Amino acid sequence: MAARKKKVRAKKSAVRTPAKKKTIARGRTARRAPGRPGAVTAPPSVNTLAAPIAEDLIRNRQALRVKVHRLHNGVRIVDAGIEVAGGLEVGRMVTEICMGGMGRALIRSANVFGSWKWHIDVHSTNPVLACLASQYAGWSLSHGSGREGFNALGSGPARALGSREELFHELAYRDVAGDAIMVIEVDKLPPLELTQKIAEMCKVNPRRLTLILTPTSSLAGSVQVIGRVLEVAMHKVHAIGFPLEEIVDGAASAPLCPPAPDFLNAMGRTNDAIIFGGHVHLFVASGDDAARDLADRLPSDGSRDFGKPFAQIFKDYDYDFYKIDPMLFSPARATVTSVKTGRTFQAGALHEELLDRSFGVA
Repeated sequence: MAARKKKVRAKKSAVRTPAKKKTIARGRTARRAPGRPGAVTAPPSVNTLAAPIAEDLIRNRQALRVKVHRLHNGVRIVDAGIEVAGGLEVGRMVTEICMGGMGRALIRSANVFGSWKWHIDVHSTNPVLACLASQYAGWSLSHGSGREGFNALGSGPARALGSREELFHELAYRDVAGDAIMVIEVDKLPPLELTQKIAEMCKVNPRRLTLILTPTSSLAGSVQVIGRVLEVAMHKVHAIGFPLEEIVDGAASAPLCPPAPDFLNAMGRTNDAIIFGGHVHLFVASGDDAARDLADRLPSDGSRDFGKPFAQIFKDYDYDFYKIDPMLFSPARATVTSVKTGRTFQAGALHEELLDRSFGVA
């Protein structure tokens, strides 16, 4: 269901984005190298940049409590919480993998909220590429039907190799790499046939495809979902039609939630960590009017569905994601700085009481 949620957000936001608007991801096209007439620099490869982080996770699998094995076709599976404990550090590393090696994540203690001291901070000097071309869960994966069917959304750098999302035409970015890395928020193994199809679409040997599985109810799964706080903001930036080429830099933070044993509450808490406790700071090349307008439109409290824990909203809509306002999925507070004028604009607020309700304070 978490996967369907992201798919819905993608579909609905696409309706709200001006159809004829051309956006350009900063750093996604080849450029002439300074001082070398005729020479060009290739765009960064999100799979190549993420590979060392994934290999570090795999190399230290015993210490990090993850399980690694290969399927019959050679695809490498990293279990980060299905049959193993995983943990917070695994979630932090998976967050950086999801961002295509173009973002950094840090778990730290803070006194922002009375009960929730631990936060995940993320930042990227290229949030358009790190978040929208890699971290966003936009690749629809399915195999079979009914109870035996497998349905999920893939995120991470492999999207830039094999996904057929329209978003990549808009970003004018495609990766070229011999290895592919994908993160899937699921609690079971994907079918062998589906893994083969992913490798074929990415145009890589199956042995060079790595799939990292992170259930939402696991520690690693909850951390990597909350670690999307900057990506959620960038997705809303795109949804409201703000020009992506104006985004210069970005950072965001959100509190870590206690894990929930059932999927519904786990999904609800991870969403609420961002909706009620997330704070994003974007640096834009635009002037004051555009920066102020962006700050005003970003916070989650502008949604018609804001005010109740996400799990309750989901129940109220009869478990139909299509009925939820897609503008709800955004950080609670937004700060936007114009690097052109040096002025900063803020909107929204953090909501500790709603966090307490969602996180189950006794």
